[in-house]
Amino acid sequence: MIVGWNQEEMNNVFNISLLPGDGIGQEISVEALKILEWFSENTDLKINVKEELVGGISVDEYDSPLTNDTLKNISHSDAILLGAVGGPKWESLDFKKRPERGLLKIRKELDLFANFRPAIVFDALAESSTLKTEIIKNLDILIIRELTSGIYFGEPRGIEQIDEENKRGFNTLAYTTEEVKRIAKVGFETAKARSKKLCSVDKANVLESTELWREVVTEVSKDYPDVELSHMYVDNASMQLVRNPKQFDVIVTTNMFGDILSDCASMLTGSLGMLPSASIGTKIESKCNAMYEPVHGSAPDIAGKGIANPIGQIWTGALMLDHLGEKEAAKSIVNSIEKTLSTKEHRTKDLQGTSNTMQCAKAVLDNIN
Repeated sequence: MIVGWNQEEMNNVFNISLLPGDGIGQEISVEALKILEWFSENTDLKINVKEELVGGISVDEYDSPLTNDTLKNISHSDAILLGAVGGPKWESLDFKKRPERGLLKIRKELDLFANFRPAIVFDALAESSTLKTEIIKNLDILIIRELTSGIYFGEPRGIEQIDEENKRGFNTLAYTTEEVKRIAKVGFETAKARSKKLCSVDKANVLESTELWREVVTEVSKDYPDVELSHMYVDNASMQLVRNPKQFDVIVTTNMFGDILSDCASMLTGSLGMLPSASIGTKIESKCNAMYEPVHGSAPDIAGKGIANPIGQIWTGALMLDHLGEKEAAKSIVNSIEKTLSTKEHRTKDLQGTSNTMQCAKAVLDNIN
């Protein structure tokens, strides 16, 4: 594996920024890197990886969750592969220095506004879900989460002292017409390429910001007459995901609602450690517009124990290759994951298996071979 970037301009040479981050991010990133390295050594696909720091590990090293130098470096890559950030070690820090601020800054600075979060149930894992097999078997849904606006970025925000005994915490949930319009278009284009069915999730009955959301999504729908649009309040949507998830195909929703609903959907598949995500922005020359990360967090309670499920990170790597145009390589990884999961022997503990992180990842690699 070449560490550092090769500037040779070839269609199948990609410069990837690897940000393992914190907690289990360190462990699972190592295993995903082995998969990418295999392709780089055994096929025409060449992947040059440069590792950077983000999150708590960056705070420890540079007193910042994301330095300007790191942001500059990753901005010039073809894609960013991230592990996870955060942990109790840094929870007492000033808000601006917490690990999660580094991740949010990447999303905002690179304008990665569309977050794709698939929830797919492999046949072998249909019985691993807490729901009945007939409810989730063959499930294949996609949640598209708006990622750079909404309550996570709205101003004003903060905590203020009211009097000697009371404080007041406040956040702003705000969306503009243009912000909603562009994520709505992504939702419609995606639905158009799938089953031509899109569900927009909001809370328009009580939140004016999402009343605007519904209004704009409805207006955009006029440009997509072949896509069936439905609207659903977020509380009902969360219930419906558990009651009858296969009624959905593509869901488009706000930043916070997407965060919550996608975690709910991931558990339909059997484990939060299973699923990938892609954060995509507008393509701008000489600027990275794609970051890939598993949907799970840093899982500090199991970090360092070698028992974390690496599938989400490996699948995230496959999703990255697919979006880079290397569809055959991506397909071979996904097929290998499915084969690996077909026996409990190669699954990690969260999937009722007996393998550790390295053993599970090795099985995926062996099945590619």
